[in-house]
Formats: sequence, C-alpha cells, structure tokens
Amino acid sequence: MHTVQWLRSLLFVGQVYLMMFLLGLLFAPWAAVSRRGTRVACKTFCRWTLWTAGWMVGIRTEVRGPVPGGEVIIAAKHQSFLDIIIIFNAVPAAKFIMKRELLWTPVIGVYAKRLGCVPVDRGKRGAAIARMVRDVAQEFQEPGQLIIYPQGTRVPPGTHKPYKVGSAVLYEELKQPCVPAATNVGLFWPKKGIRRKPGLAVVEFLEPVAPGIPRNDFMRLLEAQIETRSDALMREAGFGPGPA
Repeated sequence: MHTVQWLRSLLFVGQVYLMMFLLGLLFAPWAAVSRRGTRVACKTFCRWTLWTAGWMVGIRTEVRGPVPGGEVIIAAKHQSFLDIIIIFNAVPAAKFIMKRELLWTPVIGVYAKRLGCVPVDRGKRGAAIARMVRDVAQEFQEPGQLIIYPQGTRVPPGTHKPYKVGSAVLYEELKQPCVPAATNVGLFWPKKGIRRKPGLAVVEFLEPVAPGIPRNDFMRLLEAQIETRSDALMREAGFGPGPA
C-alpha cells in the first residue's frame, strides 16, 4: 500500500507542477494587464490542485470559521504548500509576505509580483522589517487580505519554532484586525518528500484580534491561539503533537 500511495503521490505532484506551468502560460496575457486576471489564474490553479488532491491521493480539504474579507491581516500557521493553496482559494483578495528568493521561482515569482505580494529578506531583521512595512503600505492602496506566517517558514507537525516580531509590527503599523489561522495540513502534505497521505486537511480561521493590543500581549495571544487550535486539529486527525 505504501508503494502504491507513493506512486499516486508522484503522479499527483508531477501534474500539479505541470498545471502550474500550463495555466501560467494560458493566463499570462490577461495577468499581464490585470490584477484580476492574475487572481483568477491563481484561484484556478488552487481549485485544480484541491480537486485532484481528493481523487488522486485522498486528501480532502475543509475551511472552518468565518472567511476573512476586507482589509485584514491573516497570521497563519504554515506547514506546507497546501495551506497556502487553501487560504488563497478561500479569501477574496490574498497577498502574501514571502521570502524574496521566491521571486526568482518560475511562474510563482511572476504571479506573486502581479498579486502584490511583499518580499522580505531573511537574516536582515531590522532593515527587512522596515522595508516590509514600507512595501506593505504601498501595496495596501488596493484592499486585500495580507497573509503573514508568524514563524517565518514551514514548521512540521510536532515541531516548535518561535514566533517572529514581524506580524506584531504589521499589526501595530496597519491598525487592522488580525485573524489567526490554524491548520493540520502538514500531516497529509508534508514539508518535504513526495508521499501524500489521505485524510481531512483543515485550515481554521479563528476569532479576529482587534487593533490596539500592546505588542508583547499580542504576540502571546497570537501564539497561544494558533498553536492551541493547530494542536487540536492535529489530534482530531489522530496525531499527538510533541512537547513545545
């Protein structure tokens, strides 16, 4: 059974990246002149991926909680590429805080620029945060949902990684509600490797945090809400997270 699932996963992963390339080419003329065209292209890719994940490798997906709209920050648990796909497909006008290296990735980099995603430099903390705030202020001339991963990278289930200050800085500067998002997707679509595991992958939007909470209190609240609910979603799927 493991061999069969690995082969199914290999076919699934291969066609996902093939469709990313083909859809990128197909929508390129529209995306070049319209941000709406860019968004339609990306949502088409997300829906294709979620549909094929169901029948090719047995990954069903579910979005829980009120889906954020308008101008908000979404601070999300990040376990794999799947949570990006689920969140982008769910919200009306997503744009991401993303590592700058992704701008040089074929298809993804071009479409990320067109969506208004904000690249940041890793390892240059003070300068990177200042530049991120400036870039976000420019991009938020057009309303949308700004998605940031407070831990800064994909974190496998059961692994602890500290929360970074960038999400709190944006929360203070933008003075917008922040919607925490929990997930268990890494149990089924891991950070590394080919094999995908069948099951119910969930992203859950939690109660918004209103603007105005002091930075340290906001960071503690954000981490507690996201980690507690993500652990609960993983336990629901049969996984016992290790100690933090």
